Amino acid sequence: MDISLIEFMESQLKLTTSTFHRYMYDQVSWESRMFGLVGPRGVGKSTMILQYIKENRDKRHMLYVAADHLYFSTHTLIDTVDEFVKDGGEQIFIDEIHKYENWSRELKLIYDSHPDLKVGFTGSSILDITKGASDLSRRTLIFTMQGLSFREYLALFHNITAPVYTINDILEHKAKLDTINHPLPLFRNYLKNGYYPFANEGGYEMRLRQVINQTMEVDIPQYANMNASTGRKLKKLLAVIAQSVPFKPVMESLATVIGVSRNVLPDYFLYMEQAGMIGQLRDDTGGIRGLGKVEKVYLDNTNLAYVLGHESTDIGNIRETFFYNQMRVTTDVISSRISDFEIDGKTFEVGGKSKKQKQIQNVAQGYVVKDDIETGHTNIIPLWQFGLTY
Repeated sequence: MDISLIEFMESQLKLTTSTFHRYMYDQVSWESRMFGLVGPRGVGKSTMILQYIKENRDKRHMLYVAADHLYFSTHTLIDTVDEFVKDGGEQIFIDEIHKYENWSRELKLIYDSHPDLKVGFTGSSILDITKGASDLSRRTLIFTMQGLSFREYLALFHNITAPVYTINDILEHKAKLDTINHPLPLFRNYLKNGYYPFANEGGYEMRLRQVINQTMEVDIPQYANMNASTGRKLKKLLAVIAQSVPFKPVMESLATVIGVSRNVLPDYFLYMEQAGMIGQLRDDTGGIRGLGKVEKVYLDNTNLAYVLGHESTDIGNIRETFFYNQMRVTTDVISSRISDFEIDGKTFEVGGKSKKQKQIQNVAQGYVVKDDIETGHTNIIPLWQFGLTY
């Protein structure tokens, strides 16, 4: 193997610690012939791959490469894999595969040519493995990773461990943090600075803005074959959303403000959702797993809301954004016709500690989710507890 690739892998492994694992670590099928780990920028996909290599490299011959490494400007991925296999290679990990041209076709060739090789790759969450001439969907398992839960934030940044609670555990008042008496100060900090693992590296707001810029100006335009001017319009659309969330999009007026045809806006919204910039709350018309009618648009997470919204950030929006962002990972969340959210037939009204029961008083399974309270009772549940589900 080329020494530059080996040196690059070793340098990355030296920077990797294994004291904390993301929630997806035990869910990924590491032994699969081929799997993909996708998700928004900055949520820790590369770190998780490197952790696995560091902890298991004594078991088999592994290689980690980055698809944008200078080496691939003069070498192909498939030739590199061929050489690795001839050298006794058993498992290869390709980071940021979306930065490699013709990635889909070459991955298919690798899969078909090396039946004994295990392949893992990471990519942007807008990556569509069914797009293009080579359909990988029958060959590849895809795992999607989101940002830190409140539970993970406590473990990573404050060494406070808590078990994972199901939504039923939370509704039955079983969720608790044994080692701290007052979770609200930490919760408020999480809402502003806790969703991305790089929050402890300093210059968090600047780093998060870089994530936004790279996603909006590079990832989405590259994926959707947009020109530079269209990419700028996409970023303008995000700014409009940031000032308005949560809102029900009126395509005609948005199209006028952005200067595009209303017919392309649903695609733009979908790209932004898949890239981890916004969340679209749908109704049940498309079925639980389908794409129903969009009822509300949120920014993807509360950290984005604070960075993009600044002083205009509305606390009511923050509360709803947090609830939707956390609950979508383990449950199917749809809009409620009478309140804010519905999950498995249960209705949730989200608000502050003075929120009343009025909107859900005639609902069989209705819950009031309150911010600014430490403990709950009957059908009143603290908002922070919904951050303990993964």
